[in-house]
Amino acid sequence: MVHYSKANYEQALEFLQKSLKIRIQTLGKEHPDVATSYNNIGSVHDSKGNYEQALEFYQKSLKIRIQVLGKEHPEVASSYNNIGLVHDSKGNYEQALEFYQKSLKIWIQTLGKEHPDVATSYNNISMVHYSKANYEQALEFYQKSLEIRIQTLGKEHPDVASTYNNIDLVKKAKKKSEKSKDTCILSFI
Repeated sequence: MVHYSKANYEQALEFLQKSLKIRIQTLGKEHPDVATSYNNIGSVHDSKGNYEQALEFYQKSLKIRIQVLGKEHPEVASSYNNIGLVHDSKGNYEQALEFYQKSLKIWIQTLGKEHPDVATSYNNISMVHYSKANYEQALEFYQKSLEIRIQTLGKEHPDVASTYNNIDLVKKAKKKSEKSKDTCILSFI
């Protein structure tokens, strides 16, 4: 995944496809490592903005993970989260929210309420609410994410800083929206 992290997507895809082929030949089509390969290929397509291809590979990964690991496995939750991210990027907020909530439910059941992956779900749900200008709900979920991240990662972790930043952005957008509403009301008087 070195090429992927350096944004050399084409080379990353080439190596990931080779890895996938070897894994299918040696492990079979229904193996968790094959699901991981599909997931990684989906991630590269997602990063490139090839959302339909990303969805295709994430869904292949999800199908295998459900068959092999069961419906309530953390890796299944990860697949749901990734599918939610694609829908979020495409502006399909209701679908994104549906998949984020599925991942949240599984992560809470399998990892507990105070796990960093649960915080990630809350963060992603917040992003959807922010995008839909549901600022109160966005703040509520960012606050949940922040509390878990401070507790599990520590006050100085970059994810904590990112969450503080997101809360600030939501508060600013909420304030701007309220001013805009006030101005609109005054213009009708």
